[in-house]
Amino acid sequence: MAIDEGLAERVREQLEGLQGLSERRMFGGLAFMINGNMCVGLVRDSLMVRVGPNAYESVVKLPFARPMDFTGKPLRGFVYVAPEGVAEDEDLVAWVERGVSFAAALPPKIK
Repeated sequence: MAIDEGLAERVREQLEGLQGLSERRMFGGLAFMINGNMCVGLVRDSLMVRVGPNAYESVVKLPFARPMDFTGKPLRGFVYVAPEGVAEDEDLVAWVERGVSFAAALPPKIK
């Protein structure tokens, strides 16, 4: 499944310099991890953001956000953001910061 490489580069630029950053293929796309915890990712041309279960209900109601439901069942704590929701750099920054904030607060995954 192809991802939007332009969006991937914009996300990489946003995450550049973060400690513990890695990339991994998952969910049929590309995931960006902080200390082994996914923060944001790409599936086709949509941004996937990990917001956590506590913020999920309010975040999923934001413009251009929708439940992450690639299996047919929504995955609580994750949302997809339509391309229109990240077309402007300031919007992408806000979404990426949401994902980074949540993932950075989690304990590192030990290999």
